[in-house]
Amino acid sequence: MKFFIDTANLEEIETAKSWGVLAGVTTNPSLYAKTGGKLSGFEGHMQKICKACEGLAVSAESQAKTTEGMIEDGRRLSALAPNIVIKLPICEESLPATRTLAEEGVRVNMTLVFSAPQALLAARAGARYISPFIGRFDDIGDDGTGQLEQVIRCVKNYKYGWWDEEGGPEIIAASVRSVNHVTQAALLGADIATVPFATLRKCIRHPLTVEGRAKFDADWAKVAGGQA
Repeated sequence: MKFFIDTANLEEIETAKSWGVLAGVTTNPSLYAKTGGKLSGFEGHMQKICKACEGLAVSAESQAKTTEGMIEDGRRLSALAPNIVIKLPICEESLPATRTLAEEGVRVNMTLVFSAPQALLAARAGARYISPFIGRFDDIGDDGTGQLEQVIRCVKNYKYGWWDEEGGPEIIAASVRSVNHVTQAALLGADIATVPFATLRKCIRHPLTVEGRAKFDADWAKVAGGQA
């Protein structure tokens, strides 16, 4: 399973990339706003992210409400950098936009997916990535990982003409809130997990690892003391 980082913070992106584990970046308006960014600087900021993550997929979200607007956003944003992916919400307007953009070679990340039928429609329309949400289900006391499993099983049952040369659309486990979400996504066979920086950092750590490192340090200190 690949890891995308869910942020617009350049420092977080650079740090995660330095770990050698990063395969992409996903962003949204709220994440961009947290950086203190303004609408006028959004495209310039996306270019900075793309430059920092050359060769990695970087999702930029369209704010358009109409099919025509989504297509226009897709064309404009994808022209900013070769690694831009257009993020669209699943809806009646985005499906024809996805079809048009896919035919033009523009990659789409279909987001806000909450059901297998939505995911199947996104795949048929030509989405390169499909993002079912986990955490939002947990927020309402439902089973987010169960919904993710349904999406993965249904989409992987079929082949799609758009991306067959690359193995079909990739499933992104989105709205990941915990290390357990990451584990469940991997167990279910998600292609990608898009993870906030804080959660990605928690994936590195474990209490027994901390305990083990402390013991190693103590043992080496004893050896060094003996040699002295």
